[in-house]
Amino acid sequence: MFAYYFDLALRSFRRNKVLTALMVLAIALGIGACITTLTVFYILSGDPLPGRSHTLFYPQLDASSMDGYVPEQYPEDQMTRYDAEALLRHARGDRQAITKRGSVVVKSQPGALDSSSVDSRYASSDFFPMFAVPFLFGNGWGKAEDDARARIAVIAKPLNDKLFGGENSVGRSLWLDQTEFQVVGVLNDWRPTPKFYDMYGNRYAEIEQVYVPFSTSRDLDMDVAGRMHCWGSDDVEEDAEGATGLNAPCAWLQYWVELDTPEKAAAYLQYLTNYSDQQRAAGRFERPTNVRLDNVMDWLEHIKTVPADVRLQVWLAFAFLAVCLLNTVGLLLAKFMRRSSEIGVRRALGASRRSIFVQYLVEAGVIGLAGGVLGLGVALLGVWTVRQRSASYAELAQLDPVMLIATFALAVVASVLTGLLPAFRACQVAPAIQLKTQ
Repeated sequence: MFAYYFDLALRSFRRNKVLTALMVLAIALGIGACITTLTVFYILSGDPLPGRSHTLFYPQLDASSMDGYVPEQYPEDQMTRYDAEALLRHARGDRQAITKRGSVVVKSQPGALDSSSVDSRYASSDFFPMFAVPFLFGNGWGKAEDDARARIAVIAKPLNDKLFGGENSVGRSLWLDQTEFQVVGVLNDWRPTPKFYDMYGNRYAEIEQVYVPFSTSRDLDMDVAGRMHCWGSDDVEEDAEGATGLNAPCAWLQYWVELDTPEKAAAYLQYLTNYSDQQRAAGRFERPTNVRLDNVMDWLEHIKTVPADVRLQVWLAFAFLAVCLLNTVGLLLAKFMRRSSEIGVRRALGASRRSIFVQYLVEAGVIGLAGGVLGLGVALLGVWTVRQRSASYAELAQLDPVMLIATFALAVVASVLTGLLPAFRACQVAPAIQLKTQ
């Protein structure tokens, strides 16, 4: 029976080509706009570490001075070196890591002319297992190397391809800022989106090319990059180690902890509260105790990974789709009502209201699916347009399988919504009245 209704729908389309084309185009434009904006939203709001994000937490302490204090505001987004190293020593989590972005000059050998400046990442040893970082060769380092301030490094695959031709470079040397380092690991392809562990830069950039122990980076006074907030003394930079010194009143480090149960998370939050109370009693913290412990997704929500304008675009796109569907409903009503005499004859010959309803709903559904196919093309064009923008996330805009499924799901929903009222009105046509008017 469906094949018969489908054939009737095709015949109807051939009789009203312009009207059918207008309806298909209206649905296609609405679906294309929605899928384009949903693709951007999907990229920005996705889970960067599926299966693990609920066990990874970002502790926050309010170590700042009373200047500019506002009650109940969020504490400092980053942590001072003193506090980060204290929490690392206490090791109250399953794993914990300090991390900070920097920049180093890389050479394959002393005096080489192929030097280049690349983004680097200074981190403690748990960084790699905590974030499930994949390795192509070798692995990371351990706490012993952190304590020894070892001259070792992990490099990313692109840098390994450039310096060592893609070979296993574990055990080989490279020079970072004129200091010799030994390669202990090469990362495989890895690009969490967004770069949740450090949101103070390009959140959607490729990962850093060089990773060295945080303790080593401080021992060699390597350059740091990214946000830094200092308070108190105006001559912080005149300190022996500057703003990155152990006792400097500056928040500039990201600190992460892994806690695999809600009970451990609750205990760690209490630990942060006790630590803050102790530091205030010792005179380091001036503000009232204010601590937070957000998991990855809560943290991304707090720092508004999805900009307000992107959320607005999604709502506007769905409003546009609603307008397109309303126009299509009007066109379908006009089309079906023009065929009232045909409906009356079919009813007089024994067709039930249900069969009439199904016939016209199938016709509306075919129009919706055709609009979905064309809408996919519109969405591909829209996503291509997004990639031409200068936004940091633009290059990541792709219609993946999830978005492809969403396109056709939206087409099905749209076709049902547009067809319900016209099909219902069609099946209500009274055959006696239509026959009397003939």
